[in-house]
Amino acid sequence: MSRPKPDRLIAEIRRRIIAGEIRPGVNISELALAEEFGVSRTPVRETFKQLQTEGLVEIRPRVGTFVTTPSRREIVELFEMKELLEGAGARLLAQRGRVPAIDQLEDNLRRASRAVADDDRARYAELVHEFHNVLMAGADNAKLEGHYRTLMNQLAYARLVTTSLSQPGRLAECDREHRHVFELIVAGDGANAERVMREHVRASRQALMAGMQF
Repeated sequence: MSRPKPDRLIAEIRRRIIAGEIRPGVNISELALAEEFGVSRTPVRETFKQLQTEGLVEIRPRVGTFVTTPSRREIVELFEMKELLEGAGARLLAQRGRVPAIDQLEDNLRRASRAVADDDRARYAELVHEFHNVLMAGADNAKLEGHYRTLMNQLAYARLVTTSLSQPGRLAECDREHRHVFELIVAGDGANAERVMREHVRASRQALMAGMQF
C-alpha cells in the first residue's frame, strides 16, 4: 500500500466517522489505523488532533480517542448555525442569476420527486444532502462554504437527515420546502429565499428532535 499523505488520512477517517463506519463510544485504535494505512503512529495522532478540532472526536488522555455524540443542546446550537449559513447561501445564490447551480438544483428536484413517489427514504436522504451542498456551493462564497462544511461534519448530517425523514409525512414536506426555496431563488427573491430556507432548516430540526432519543 502506498503511504497516504496526512490530508488523505484525515479525509478518510473523517469520512468513516460521518458515514457511521466508526461508531460513537468505540475506542478508535491508533495502532490499528497505523497498521492499516502503513504509517507510524505520529500521523494518526495528528489526524486525531485535527478531528478533535473539528468536533468529530474526543481525545481522553490515557484512555483513548472516541467519536463524539452531540448532546441535545449541541444539536440545537449547530442547527441554529445551519439555519443562518444556509439562509445566507440561498440569498446569495438568488442574487447570481441563472448560474449552473440552478440547473443542478432543478435536476436534483426531478430525481427527488421520483424518490418521494417511490417512498425511497435512503435515496431521498442522499438527494437532500446533495440539494444543500449544491446550493451552498452555488452561493459562490468560499468562507461561507468552508464554515458550512465544518458544521456539517460536526453534525454528521448524513445520519441525522435519515432520522428526520423517518417522521410521518416529512418526506413530502421536505420536498415541498425545497421546491419553494428553489422557486424563490430562480425568481431572484433573495430576501424570501433566505426566510424560507431558514424555515425549512427549523422544520428539519423539529422533525429530527421528534425522532431522537436523548
